Amino acid sequence: MRRLKSLFMPHAHHRHFALLDAHGHCVAFKECSLPPVGEGWVEVAETHLGWMHRPLPASARVSPQIVRAQPQQALAS
Repeated sequence: MRRLKSLFMPHAHHRHFALLDAHGHCVAFKECSLPPVGEGWVEVAETHLGWMHRPLPASARVSPQIVRAQPQQALAS
């Protein structure tokens, strides 16, 4: 029943984040729909346990997406 329900319910898009220490080494991962609160979190393409306690590869980072406001149309009087 849960699987059938999931076909019709919208899914939250989960993103992957890595927590970097002061030296740039990965110390934690988190998967969530919104960026975590706090310093040191960066978005990554995937969670890779081989990165733990090592510098995060530059290719792992996801470039930040720029959110642009939609232009509002003037209402006709």
